[in-house]
Order: sequence, then structure tokens, then C-alpha cells
Amino acid sequence: MEFNKELAIKHTPISGLYIYDLKVINDNRGWFKENYQAAKILALQDLNNFKIVQNNISFNEKKGTVRGLHAEPYNKFVSIAKGKVLGVWVDLREGSQTYGKVHTEILDPSKAAFIPRGLANGQQALEDETIYTYLVDDHWSPNTKYSLINPADPALGIVWPIPIKINGEWNPNAPISDQDKAHPFLKDVLPIKAKKTLVIGSNGQLGKAITKYVQNHGLNLENYLFCDISNTDITFDITAIDDYVKIDWKNLATVINCAAFTSVDLVETDQGTVDAWKTNSFGVELLVKQCNKHNITLVHVSTDYVFNGLHQEHLESEPFSPLGVYGQSKAAGDLLVLTCDKHYILRTSWLIGDGNNFVNTMVKLGVSDKPIHVINDQFGRLTFTSTLADAIFHLLNQKSPYGIYNCSNSGKIVSWFEIAQEIFKLKGFDLKKCLPISTNDYANNLLKLGQKISKRPTHSAFILAKLEHTDFKIPTWEEQLKDYLREAH
Repeated sequence: MEFNKELAIKHTPISGLYIYDLKVINDNRGWFKENYQAAKILALQDLNNFKIVQNNISFNEKKGTVRGLHAEPYNKFVSIAKGKVLGVWVDLREGSQTYGKVHTEILDPSKAAFIPRGLANGQQALEDETIYTYLVDDHWSPNTKYSLINPADPALGIVWPIPIKINGEWNPNAPISDQDKAHPFLKDVLPIKAKKTLVIGSNGQLGKAITKYVQNHGLNLENYLFCDISNTDITFDITAIDDYVKIDWKNLATVINCAAFTSVDLVETDQGTVDAWKTNSFGVELLVKQCNKHNITLVHVSTDYVFNGLHQEHLESEPFSPLGVYGQSKAAGDLLVLTCDKHYILRTSWLIGDGNNFVNTMVKLGVSDKPIHVINDQFGRLTFTSTLADAIFHLLNQKSPYGIYNCSNSGKIVSWFEIAQEIFKLKGFDLKKCLPISTNDYANNLLKLGQKISKRPTHSAFILAKLEHTDFKIPTWEEQLKDYLREAH
């Protein structure tokens, strides 16, 4: 064992498998080491929010003893308290580019290894009375599915310092359990499946765009779960505590929350207020708790309504100033998501997708002979759900820093009236039928009919620099509008 080495990390040919040099200090009494000092270890390499829940120790009485090879669906940090071992790891992660690859290292108390989920782990004691210790981020469970592989599989090509087989027979000088002897060879192993992505609110405009993205990009549908309050394989309501038992949270990597109560005017009624706070805040709180508990990345969608609209363009860091119940309930939800260890908040506005939206309404009204009045003193940009879905997967795939990202289409900042005019031009409708109206006059006209509308922010446009700095190319709303009208109408 080498003493007084500085803490260092070595990347291996298997993605996510890291070997560490640990600093061991010795004197006439023996030695001391910091076996796992989180701040120092994580400064060398992010370990995907490794949260230790258990410490296990195995004692190998005799030199030559073999344990493994076992692949668990959780992460490990292994080290040696006494003696020396050959550490052996095999990649059994389904779809991994290094599937079946083997890596070995001699470990003593001055060495440690981080073993990611899905790598088979094993060791052979190279000294008597070896003590092997490991930290894990999940508890063992009899219901958990493990992958096991035979340490004598010739396809692995493992060179055991003390041969585990001699002339085809198990070597008594390399003790191994009967269970480990019976493990399958690599060709028959069941890989550790990738964790899944849960899409909540999959029937809505954004949920449909997420589904379409998965299909269009050839992603494995088995790795996605789509749910909504009805008409999906999994019926799930984020506000219903009993529904949470339907989800296998341990096997989720990401939750994309497209669910929200978005009836901006309805929320100003007594029941609407209750429903908005229940979905946009209480349900989000339940999601955050599950995501923190199971180390899940939460993707959440926010809105321009969390601002009063006094600034012509909004930064991610602008303080909340909602004008109505909808914005208040969404702002509360955003604050809850900020307490999630791994989160992306995509703040968007003027959403257009497959469903009821401004563009579809203008097309329907444009074919009639009646004039329509469109507000001309609220300003922003459209956000097409295809762009928002692209941005979500871009941030996830690039492993961009967690946090808030403004996301709308780029292009000219315009009023609803100017957008309506552009739709009329593209569809060949009579522009004379599209008339401007102020927000106040529009609201007063509705009041005369016994209807009340919520206050809207005057300015809803975002500064998009933070998202653009992740190398995401944002199409303009003008070009997206042309594509949308061509495909949907």
C-alpha cells in the first residue's frame, strides 16, 4: 500500500466507472484515511447526486475467496478496510456502448471505486482476512431485479490471480458460493434495463408533442411511461395521493410534468381557485417529494403569468409578481420545484400545439363572415410545443446545468392582433375582418355579457440567451407558424 498519495480520480474505459487514489496517512500506531469525503470526491467528478443510504461490509477469511459477479440497480462506492483484492466489473447495462466489457483493478486501502448502476461487481481476496466495504444509494430488497453473471465465463476473459477453475474444475483454493457458481454466462444474462421517463399529462398539447418526439426520434418506447387522468395506459392524477403507488419510482430517471390547471379565467371562480392550487402547487409538492426521495430529475413547465408583465422582456431571475390566481399557483409550484435536487424549469408562454389554442381559434373564426376583435396591447412570442419538446430533450441529453430556462420561439415580439393578421395572410382570409381591440375594451365587452376575465401580463416575451448558450437552436415563431398551418390545416 502506498501512503500519502493525494486524492485523485482515474476514468476507466467503462462509462461511469471511476477508480480513486485515497490519501492514507501512517505513523507508529497504524494508518488513517478519509474513506469517503463527499465534497472532495464530488469535486473530482459528479456522481449523479449519489445519496448514501447504507454501508455494507464483507469479510473474506481466506486468500482466493471470490464474490460475484452481481449487477445491482443502484450505485456503489467500494473500498478496502484491510488486505487487498482484485476488483472486477462487467458492464451489464442494456443498450450500453460497452456492454459486456470487463475492467479489473487491484484495490487496497489506498484505492476505491465508484460503480454505477448496472455494472456487475465482484472481487477476489488476495490476502487472508480481507475486509471489503461499500456504500450504496438504495436498500437491498427481495423484489429488486438483479443481473448475475458467472465469474468463470470464458467470454469475459478474466485473469483471476488465483485461478477459480483448474482443468475445468472449481479450485478449492478459490472459495466461491454455490449460488455464484450457478450464474449464467454473458450470452444468457438478463441486462439491467435503463431507468424510465415518466411523462405526466400526456394527453395535453405538450404531452402529445413529447410523445411525438419520442416516436420521431426512434427512442425506445419501453423506456417511457405516458400517463394522464384518463385515456392512457396508466391513469395518474398528480393530486391523488393514492395514485402514487401505481408508479415504480425507483426505476425512473426522469419525470416530465406537463400537467397543469391552465384555465386562466376559470381559476378566478371559487372552485377554480381550489382546482388551480391543487394541481399547480399541491400536486407539484407530491412530485418533488418522490423525485428527491428517488434521485429523479424533474422537468417542469412554468409560465409568463408568474410575472406582472411590466418588463418588456423577462429574465429567468426576475422576481415573481403574478397578477391572478393562475400565476400565483404556478409561481408557488415553481418555488416547490426549486427545492428538487435535480430539476429543469422551462418557463414558456403563448403555447401552440395539438389542441385548443389561439392559432386554431383564429383559423376557425377566419372562415366565417363575421368580424373578429383581437387584443392589440399584449405583447410576446408564440411557443410551439414542438420547440418546447425539443428544448426539454436537448437539456436532458446535453446534461445541461439544472435550473430555470426561458423557452419560447424566437422572432419578432408582437401583439396577439399582429399574430392574427399573419394567420389571416397565410390562410388567405379577409384582413378587413380582423380588427384590433384593447385589453380594457375586450374585458368590458365580456363584462356586459356577464363574463369576467383574469388580468393578463402586458409583456410576455422572454430573454432567451440562457437557453441559446446551451447550443440549442431556437426557430422563429414566424417559420414555425407556417409549418404548423401547413401540417395542421
